[in-house]
Amino acid sequence: MSDKQQPLRCGFVALIGAPNAGKSTITNDFVGSKVSIVSPKIQTTRTVVKGIGIFENTQIIFLDTPGIFKPKRRLDRAMVASAWDGSKDADIVVVVVDAKKGFDDEAKAIIKNLKNKKAKVVLAINKIDLVKKETLLKLSAELNRAYPFEETFFISAATRKNLDEFYKYLADNLPESPWYYPEEQMSDMPLKLLAAEIVREKLFLYLQYELPYALTVEPELWERRDDGSIRAEMTIYVERDSQKVIVLGKGGAMIKKIGQAARKEIEDLFEARVHLFLFVKVRENWQEDAGRYAVWGLDFKA
Repeated sequence: MSDKQQPLRCGFVALIGAPNAGKSTITNDFVGSKVSIVSPKIQTTRTVVKGIGIFENTQIIFLDTPGIFKPKRRLDRAMVASAWDGSKDADIVVVVVDAKKGFDDEAKAIIKNLKNKKAKVVLAINKIDLVKKETLLKLSAELNRAYPFEETFFISAATRKNLDEFYKYLADNLPESPWYYPEEQMSDMPLKLLAAEIVREKLFLYLQYELPYALTVEPELWERRDDGSIRAEMTIYVERDSQKVIVLGKGGAMIKKIGQAARKEIEDLFEARVHLFLFVKVRENWQEDAGRYAVWGLDFKA
């Protein structure tokens, strides 16, 4: 709840960084619920996800952006463009760096593109529980020589170390403003898209390195029934028949397992019974289909 004795604050905080830096984990922790999917596979987040929460008297709207990397394909370019676009109007930009990877080429490229940022830019070195203190201090010094960050935070999103201190800084440095969203709202992503993202997360979880990167999950039907239950039909698009075989598994066992896990999580999240139906279709050039990009708010021409 907000502190009524203090002026209300509200603003946007863009989390940018390389793939798997921990941006989605931070967003979900702050919101207190899953609004952005997480997996060890790179480029999990494909579009800007808003995670909305309250810290003391401040409503913080996290913009969880796709990982920034050197793009090779149209989808890659669209994702990277989405990440930079998501940070344009932020009040605070947070560069999240994986402490284990250090000041690598991806981090250097990101910092190089920060030069024209008008927003306050801070540094969050994540996964500090996996690196020695001496290494962290050296990394911090190196990064701050490359860019004049307003503040540097040493955090572990997985263990929550120093996260509250990080959130308080953000809350105190956002502008005085009425809250943009109702207090109970956690995201502006439509429920059917969030459910589709959960399905995609389960694909990552169960298939891991067998999973073809070139797939997408799209909701075809999202219907709330009279008894309060939800009927959801989703299509998993892959590019080749061989990929379809992997996703289905022997006798359909894999897709059944993925569907069961996704359904349970969707039910827990939405607090409703869910009838989930998954279909796998081959669409060879879906990455060249502008309609697929429009569903997720990505720029096909990026």
